[in-house]
Amino acid sequence: MTLTPFQTIVIIIMATLGTMITRFLPFILFKDIKSGNSYISYLGEVLPYSAIGLLVVYCLKGVTFSSAASWAPEVIAIICIVVLHSWKENTLLSIGAGTVVYMLLVQNVFI
Repeated sequence: MTLTPFQTIVIIIMATLGTMITRFLPFILFKDIKSGNSYISYLGEVLPYSAIGLLVVYCLKGVTFSSAASWAPEVIAIICIVVLHSWKENTLLSIGAGTVVYMLLVQNVFI
């Protein structure tokens, strides 16, 4: 099925509006709440770690220990991420380097 240019533009506009609404809605809803709100402060402290934990569990859910090729790339990439983050304390660098290491291992070493 081929979309007309009008349909393509409408889809792009709707996706943009949906993204903007979900990004800006919390700021609109909570703009009157004082920054000293304990519940909002608690969520601000806990949610980033919860999201990272959820991502780690999701990424490792398919790992099996039947052979080294099925778990070694993940373990090596995780070690790389932990060491790099402990050393440089740069999240973007840690995640980017870990992803590159994992992809190189999966595509070139553990085929």
